[in-house]
Amino acid sequence: MPEPLAWQIATVTGVRPESAEVKSFTLALPAWRPHRAGQHYDVRLTAEDGYQAQRSYSIGSPPSQTGEVEVTIERIPDGEVSPYFHDVLRVGDQVEVRGPIGGYFVWEPALGGPLLLVAGGSGVVPLMAMLRERSAAGDDTPTALLYSSRTLDDVIYREEIDALAVAKDGVGAFQTLTRSQPPDWTGYARRIDREMLSEVLASIGPQPLAYICGPTLLVEAAANGLVELGVPPARVRTERFGPTT
Repeated sequence: MPEPLAWQIATVTGVRPESAEVKSFTLALPAWRPHRAGQHYDVRLTAEDGYQAQRSYSIGSPPSQTGEVEVTIERIPDGEVSPYFHDVLRVGDQVEVRGPIGGYFVWEPALGGPLLLVAGGSGVVPLMAMLRERSAAGDDTPTALLYSSRTLDDVIYREEIDALAVAKDGVGAFQTLTRSQPPDWTGYARRIDREMLSEVLASIGPQPLAYICGPTLLVEAAANGLVELGVPPARVRTERFGPTT
């Protein structure tokens, strides 16, 4: 096995659209090692002239999925790496990766709960790994997901999240659409605020272990809101997620 940060060549074994601008890529790893839900992989592209571009992408698959990882990538129009994944990579192609990386923004059933997951946009990816690991482990930790998207078409993992809402296995799925909503929409229709957080907290209890991932403004608003509602800061973990500028 290589050291944790050793680069290796992964093979693309699956590509699945999640929304108009988001796809999930399954990568088979010759030197696979277990990850923790919430960790990420670095991806490095090298041009013919030697120029390199590197980005970090969260793992969406659970640790129990062996031999491969799934990264879910939003296409950033002026990005250096995501357009290559979306426009060029096909099943059978290879890409250079290293990981898993990260030890702070991680969850596993042994850490307990209740578990509150708050996401904006593609920040839902590492949180989905946590939900998938909870399910794979047969864990019954009371859990709530609060997910903010611009429109219904922007919702990543839409079918899977809809299934959570009706599975009755201790996971509550709450969504808010900030830009537009379909006529039959029954979820929230505004940015995440303290009142919304309070209502979601009521479903699992006032002292959750909280993970917040998304754009900076959303992360700060949610984290501050939870602390104002009495959640100890030590139980709130945050990760700002988005394109590199």
